[in-house]
Amino acid sequence: MTEKEFFKTFSVDEANTGVRLDRFLAIQLPDISRSRLKQLIKQGEVLANGAKIEEPNYRVKPADQISVNSPPPEPALPQAEDIPLDVVFEDEHLIVINKPHGMVVHPAAGNWEGTLVNALLGHCGDTLSGIGGVKRPGIVHRLDKDTSGLMVVAKTDFTHNRLSKQFAAHGKDGKLERAYRTLVWARPRHHRGLVNAPLGRKPNNRLKQAVLKKGGRESITHYEILQEFMEGEKGPLLSLLNCVLETGRTHQIRVHMAHIGCPVVGDETYGSGFKTREVKLPEHVLNHLKKLKRQALHAYLLGFEHPETAEKLRFESDLPDDFSALLNSLTNL
Repeated sequence: MTEKEFFKTFSVDEANTGVRLDRFLAIQLPDISRSRLKQLIKQGEVLANGAKIEEPNYRVKPADQISVNSPPPEPALPQAEDIPLDVVFEDEHLIVINKPHGMVVHPAAGNWEGTLVNALLGHCGDTLSGIGGVKRPGIVHRLDKDTSGLMVVAKTDFTHNRLSKQFAAHGKDGKLERAYRTLVWARPRHHRGLVNAPLGRKPNNRLKQAVLKKGGRESITHYEILQEFMEGEKGPLLSLLNCVLETGRTHQIRVHMAHIGCPVVGDETYGSGFKTREVKLPEHVLNHLKKLKRQALHAYLLGFEHPETAEKLRFESDLPDDFSALLNSLTNL
């Protein structure tokens, strides 16, 4: 079902007494994502007995009359651009692309052109889902500008809603599968392990994320060491890891790896303190690192349940040339 403009009213029964407002609406409107319902509540589009309720955690009461107005999704206003896309899979419901590093996902201040959204509009026309709003049509999840790899984009509102629920579950329902390859400095303490450290905006620098003792959001990253390079007295200089996210926070892998003393190679934001270690690299390896010019992080695996067909789709992406060349230079030492 594609979300359309509507105005509906629901009565609260005894069974739902005390349920959060956003949860109550999610039960009544199962084809609309909870995040979208929260957005409608905060925008003043939900009434309880005729009065606006703008708090998603409002607890509904017996005989409450809950009304919700859903305006049509905002049109996608960014301009379509003829930018080549590496399309891995596409049908009338969604498209899977292999995003190159250096490409911003959606328009924002300083990046109004040349984004993935501009390229998608050029490729898909007006078929993208409008739920993401004027700047993010069809965007269900994102990758950092300098992180490469697989992304899925919704073409219909129904697909967008269903994919959003899968990403919100982060694989706990068995539907979503995502994994990354990353090259880090040093080596984690254990061969396999997890980092469980809450993340939020850094208090003195709102552009950066940080591990917070108070007020952070739960953030869990699973990792496994795949390969180690340049063994020394204090362990390897570099390690190749496989990372799986149990949550999906901004810069999560990059911040978590830096937190355990293994920042992602090439990460100027969270790993600048390890830049002095570059002097230990052989000249040909250092040359490949200089050519990388970004963090060595690639989203190589993406699997999900197709919202329309329920088919399990699974895609893998080879490491991009710059990352692969750096890795080969280390492997051949």
